[in-house]
Amino acid sequence: MSGHSKWANIKHKKAKTDALRGANFAKFSREIIIAAKIGGGDLNGNFRLRTAVEKAKAGGLPNDTIKRAIDKGCGNAQGDNFEEITYEGYGAGGVAIFIEAATDNRNRTAGDIRSYFTKFGGNLGETGCVGWIFEPCGLISIDKPVEANKRSKEEVKMFDFDKLFEDCMEFDPMDVWEDEEDGDYKIKTTTEDLQMTAEGLEKLGYKLKSSELTRIPSNSNEVTDVNIAKKVVLLLEKLDEHDDVQNVYSNFEASDEIMNSLDV
Repeated sequence: MSGHSKWANIKHKKAKTDALRGANFAKFSREIIIAAKIGGGDLNGNFRLRTAVEKAKAGGLPNDTIKRAIDKGCGNAQGDNFEEITYEGYGAGGVAIFIEAATDNRNRTAGDIRSYFTKFGGNLGETGCVGWIFEPCGLISIDKPVEANKRSKEEVKMFDFDKLFEDCMEFDPMDVWEDEEDGDYKIKTTTEDLQMTAEGLEKLGYKLKSSELTRIPSNSNEVTDVNIAKKVVLLLEKLDEHDDVQNVYSNFEASDEIMNSLDV
């Protein structure tokens, strides 16, 4: 199982500009605000907030900014009133795209997203047009021990894939596999079981690289035309850079040869 689409696997290969880093900071803050608003400001009692804070710290968001975002979410400080909303549509070549946004102005966000689809040969669709393709689930990533040791002197739990697989069975995961793209071990869970599985594995001594709610496409759309692939990638990048967009999911696939030939 490959897990995410080609888009999810190529995003981290793009160089991050200062402007994009700033956009990421805004996304981190909005997720923290929403998580705190829904479940409160206690990291131990709010798993979504905990994962949002961990992701924000890994992305370099300063601690004082994290604290302010939690305070805003809990109503202890003035801030924008963000709401979660999703958008669905088709990119060039019929590629399915699902977008999760956090906005304080629906009209502005919808207008921007619609214009991006139009500019790059796609169409913003009605709710439900592609949502069925993108299964909500939990996804946990764990470094291979040898890789973890290369990056840190921190003592890590030594294990092999068979041992991890055996331990995971206690939590009834949907799937466990080694990702060919990044080499990490992945555990797919239902949305309801993500917290139980993540905390259970931590109690067993595993150091999690990440744990998050995500969406994995049930099918893929392989694009073989370079021009269409370029339009799709440009659209996905434009959407991902928008301040209001939290996550972009796509069933886009293309060969390494196609991707390497793109000048984007």
